[in-house]
Amino acid sequence: MESEPTRDDLPTRVLRLLALLQSRREWSGAELAERLGVTRRTVRRDIDRLRALDYPVVGTTGTAGGYRLTSGERLPPLQLTDDEAVAVAAGLVRASGGAATGVAESSMRALAKLERMLPARLRPRLTALARTGTAVERGDPPPVDAGVMAVLAGCAHDREIVSFDYRDRHDRSSGRRVEPHGLVTVHGLWYLLAYDPDRADWRTFRVDRIDRPARTHRSCPPRRLPAPDAASYLRDSFASASYRYTARMAVRLPAETVRAGVFGPIPGEIREDGPEACVVRLSAESPELVTQYVVVVAALGGELTLDTCAEITGRLRGLGNRFAG
Repeated sequence: MESEPTRDDLPTRVLRLLALLQSRREWSGAELAERLGVTRRTVRRDIDRLRALDYPVVGTTGTAGGYRLTSGERLPPLQLTDDEAVAVAAGLVRASGGAATGVAESSMRALAKLERMLPARLRPRLTALARTGTAVERGDPPPVDAGVMAVLAGCAHDREIVSFDYRDRHDRSSGRRVEPHGLVTVHGLWYLLAYDPDRADWRTFRVDRIDRPARTHRSCPPRRLPAPDAASYLRDSFASASYRYTARMAVRLPAETVRAGVFGPIPGEIREDGPEACVVRLSAESPELVTQYVVVVAALGGELTLDTCAEITGRLRGLGNRFAG
C-alpha cells in the first residue's frame, strides 16, 4: 500500500500539480496520482488547496473522474517554467515598443514584476533570446536588450537606485548611478528618465546605449518631476536640445497652421512670432531627418527664410535639381 507523503513535501507537490494542470486540458485522478507518486485521496486534498488559492480547478465525478484548470473571475498566482518566463519577458519588451502608450506602460509594469521574480540563472538566456529574436532592417530603431529593460523597469517600479555604463551620441562611455523615474518610448526608441545626483538634474538615457545595469538595493528619495508627466518632459527636452544638424525657419504662417500641417511630433519646436508668423527650429543627429522636415514645412506654402548648414542646403539643392529635371 502506498504511504502518504510527509508535510515537508506539500509545497513542492502542489506546485508540481499546478504545473501538470497547466500543461494539459484535462487529467484523470489516477494519472495525477501516478505522476505525483501519491494516492488519489492526496490528489483530492491538493486540488482543494489550489481552489483555496483561487485557482479555478473543476472536476467530474465517477470512476473516470478528471480535473482541469479553467478561466476564473480573478487572476491567481501564475506559475511559469524557465522557458516560459524568459519568453514572456522578451515578448513584453518587443510588444511594448510599437504599442499604444497605455499598453506600453502596462507592459513595463508587468516586466518590472517579472524581473523581481526572475532567477539570476535566467538572465543570460533572456539577453540571448532578445538579441537573436529581433530582426532589424535599414532605418529601423536599434533593438533593446530585454535583460536591460527588465532591470531598469524593476528599479523604476521599486524606486531603487540603478547603476550602469552609458555610451553617449559620440560613443563615449561613462559610469552612471541614477534614480530611475520611468521608461518612455518615442519614435520607436526607448528612453530612461532619471534623476542624476552627480549632476543634480534630471537626465534622459537611450536604453539601447545602456550596458550592464545593476540593482544597488538602495531606495530613491521622492522627487517631483518638473513636468506633468514623463512623456511631456521628454517632448520638451527634445524640443530644446541641439544636435549635430540644425535648421531655423522663419515662416509667414500662424504657428497653429504649421503644427496642423506637420504629421506627428517634430525633432524641434514651433514658436509663435506674432499672429501670422512663427519660427520653426529643427535639430537632429541625422541630416536626412532635418532635410525631410524642412521640405514638409516648406510644402505648406508660406513665405520663409532658412538658416542652416551647408550639408542641409546641399541636400535641398539636390532635391530641387531632381524635381526640376
